[in-house]
Amino acid sequence: MAPQRIKAIAANTFREAVRDKILYSLLFFALVMIGSSVLVAELTIGEFLKIVKDVGLGSISIFGVLIAVFVGIQLVTREIDRKTVYTVLSKPVHRWEFIVGKFLGLGSTLFVELSIMTAGLLILVGITGSEFAPALAGAVALIYLELLFLTAFSILFSTFSTPTLSALFTLSVYAIGHMSNDIYRFGQKADAEWIRVASRALYYLLPNLEYFNIKNEVVHDVDMLPGQIGYAVVYGLVYTAIVLFAAIVIFERRDFK
Repeated sequence: MAPQRIKAIAANTFREAVRDKILYSLLFFALVMIGSSVLVAELTIGEFLKIVKDVGLGSISIFGVLIAVFVGIQLVTREIDRKTVYTVLSKPVHRWEFIVGKFLGLGSTLFVELSIMTAGLLILVGITGSEFAPALAGAVALIYLELLFLTAFSILFSTFSTPTLSALFTLSVYAIGHMSNDIYRFGQKADAEWIRVASRALYYLLPNLEYFNIKNEVVHDVDMLPGQIGYAVVYGLVYTAIVLFAAIVIFERRDFK
C-alpha cells in the first residue's frame, strides 16, 4: 500500500540524514550560537531575555535553513548519482511516493533538530527565571513551517539540477522570499508605471517568507494580529503542497535510462 511504501522511504531517508556529518556540524554550531547569546546578553543592561530570545531564534532559523538546503538537496541527487534510484523505482514504488517519502523523511529530521535547538533555547530562557511564553513556541513552529517550505523547493530543484545549482536556487528563494515586501514598496515608489505593475506582480507571484517571521514580535512582546499565525500556516501548507506537486511532475517525466 502507498502509505506503507512512503513510510518506508521516509524512515530510510531519516536514517540517512542523521548519519550525515554536515547535519551534526550545523547542529553543533547552532547550539554554540544559541549558547553565545548569554555572553552577548551580559554585555547589555536590562536586555538579557530579549538578547537571548533574539539570538536564539535567529540561530534556529539560520542553521535550520542550512540543514534544509544542504541536506535536502542530497536526498534526490545522491540517489541518482549512486544509481540507487533505479533499484527503488524498479520495485512497486511510484515516483510520487519516492518524492513524498523523501520530503517526510527530511521533515522528520528537521523536527528532531529543531526540537534539540529549541530545548537549548528554553534552557537559557529558564535561566533568566522567565516563564514559558506560548509566542515563543509559535515562532519556532513558523520557523519549522518555513523550513518545510524550503525543503520542498530543495527537492524540486534537485529533480532537474546539480547539487550546487540546487543550493543556489533554494538560497535565492529564501533571500527573495524575505525581500518581497521591500520589492513591492520600492517598486510602488517608481515613476514608471511598468515598474509598479511588475513589482506588484512579483509580490503576488513570489513566495513571501515574512509571513513566517514573528521573531521581532516575540522578542519585544508585541501582540500579534488575530489570525496572523493561522494565515501563515495555511499559506505555508498550500504553497508547500504546490511546490511538492511541481517536483513530482518533473520527477515523473525524468528519464533515467
